[in-house]
Amino acid sequence: MAIGRSPQSSSQTPDQGAARRPSRARGIPEATVARLPLYLRALTALSERSVPTVSSEELAAAAGVNSAKLRKDFSYLGSYGTRGVGYDVEYLVYQISRELGLTQDWPVVIVGIGNLGHALANYGGFASRGFRVAALLDADPNVVGSTAAGLPVRHMDELESIVESQHVSIGVITTPPGAAQLVCDRLVEAGVTSILNFAPTVLTVPDGVDVRKVDLSIELQILAFHEQRKAGEEPDHSESVLDRAPGPVRAAAAKLRRAAGGNGKGRAAGEPAAKDQAEQAKGKAAKGGEGELSAVMPA
Repeated sequence: MAIGRSPQSSSQTPDQGAARRPSRARGIPEATVARLPLYLRALTALSERSVPTVSSEELAAAAGVNSAKLRKDFSYLGSYGTRGVGYDVEYLVYQISRELGLTQDWPVVIVGIGNLGHALANYGGFASRGFRVAALLDADPNVVGSTAAGLPVRHMDELESIVESQHVSIGVITTPPGAAQLVCDRLVEAGVTSILNFAPTVLTVPDGVDVRKVDLSIELQILAFHEQRKAGEEPDHSESVLDRAPGPVRAAAAKLRRAAGGNGKGRAAGEPAAKDQAEQAKGKAAKGGEGELSAVMPA
């Protein structure tokens, strides 16, 4: 029995796996697939305003891409628009929704009902986009039995039966990082083939299982980088955030400082620079001595 497929209904496609195969059969690039939800969001907003047609330039601006890339992406769908008219909004909404598999119901389980799990359970955008939260799961006895978004939080021991009875193929992990891999393994063993991971860790999955990772701290760090550059500031070396970094990060930074011949606060007077040390080491090696490059070159 193939676990992870929704039961057929009159409003669904006959083959529950068909929503995934067309993209692969037509060879739609992953980059294009990643942009389809952006187009769909922009088109949905136009549809809600009863806009009948849209030009490639207008839609590209709303989605945040250039018009040439949009036209190329839509060519993979077999949609080319009409010269002088543009694209039919309603038809394009349907076309992209069908390609993304959103014309059918996708039951989802959320594992780890802390603050983030609660927030996701209460997110109203799931139902309008083809996703149904089938169950909320946790292993904490203090959490099990409570409710979120009107759903009871059930124990992890019920995972396998829920996946089978609800035909779940998508799992969302919002656990602490130490528990994420164990939860992932159980989801995969139960028959879940797609996982959205909010835990700040890398998951290992077998072939045939797709994982998407959402790390808010990484996104904030990237924004901090751009903010610093926009302000024309250079990193402040006098006081480092390394003092608040995890132990392995501090150890790696200390190793690099030693390799560079300094202590992180500037080279002392008369102390040879890293380049000078490297040249001395090369000189020893040329004379048959032991030029210990590992002592002056970072690993």
